[in-house]
Amino acid sequence: MDLSLPTRPSPLTATTTTPPRLGPTWFAVVMGTGIVADAATFLPWTFPGQRTAATVVWAGAGVLLVVLAAYYLRQKAIRSHAADPAMAQFLGAPPMALLTVGAGALLLGKDLIGLDAAVAVDWVLWLTGTALGLATACTVPHLMVTRHRFAPDAAFGGWLMPVVPPMVSAATGALLVPHAPAGQLRLSLLLGCYAMLGLGLVATLLILTMIYGRLVHHEAPTGAAVPTVWIGLGALGQSVTALGALASAAPSALPEPYARGAEVFALVGGIMLWGFAMLWLTLATGLTIRTVRAGLPFAPTWWSFIFPMGAGVTATGTLASRTGSAPLGWVTAVLYAALVLAWLVVAGRSLRHATQHMRRSARRIVV
Repeated sequence: MDLSLPTRPSPLTATTTTPPRLGPTWFAVVMGTGIVADAATFLPWTFPGQRTAATVVWAGAGVLLVVLAAYYLRQKAIRSHAADPAMAQFLGAPPMALLTVGAGALLLGKDLIGLDAAVAVDWVLWLTGTALGLATACTVPHLMVTRHRFAPDAAFGGWLMPVVPPMVSAATGALLVPHAPAGQLRLSLLLGCYAMLGLGLVATLLILTMIYGRLVHHEAPTGAAVPTVWIGLGALGQSVTALGALASAAPSALPEPYARGAEVFALVGGIMLWGFAMLWLTLATGLTIRTVRAGLPFAPTWWSFIFPMGAGVTATGTLASRTGSAPLGWVTAVLYAALVLAWLVVAGRSLRHATQHMRRSARRIVV
């Protein structure tokens, strides 16, 4: 299964007769499944069995992460994927998968494995995911500038994938701030998260400008490229979530008036970014409806719907809890219902697609 999109060849493109079968795009499945679980903790209301169901989904995402990571590392294909202009963009998926599952350990897994174990698991996954995410955020843009070559209309939502992981690190790292040793280590963690938020947010705004320019000046995307437009919602939603999480953690590391200022920044900055996110959600929805009417066949890029919708849930839920706004609470609930429905559809179609692929492979082996 491959989420990559056609692009012009690169001088670095590997020339192998048997390319790796598992690309980094597979980790979008872990990201999407993990965010369905994590986002359940941001809902303004609860219902019986909600936390248990979310914990089961989180555990499933964790198992899938282990399986995919083991298989992917065994291929030793990172260099060849980095050489491909399209596949390189999705190297941001593995770090975000690690960070999403790690956050779920603290949000949900502590009920299953205990708080101490959950903190330890999250530290390992957060440190690993953050290191990989920063490497991706620095390396892939460098390759795009120095080695890869793109047509004027090449910009698409996948270009956001390498730069979003630091924002996810900022949002999930805020959960670990209270568990870091008090003093300089805790302060450094908080400030580092703010720095990663700035890195990811500014890069996101630059790339969204290029994507919007492509949409306006060239033909609208069609087919498998359409779901990737939703990634913009995920990037903006993560920024709002990160602002709220860091504001909640700030009092344990920052003195006044900076801790209070972080809360003000989270509300004012968060609500403005949320407004932009809703604009992007409207644009992405309109493009998707237009494509569905013309025919939108299933492709693995459908997973690009899921994590961004989950980020929209966490962003809206963060603002709802911070302000006590009932309308924002209802929007959170509606978005989460849409998220679960979309996840069920995409997961079901993906299982069907994978089963058909395995059957075709088995027939070829028999023949």
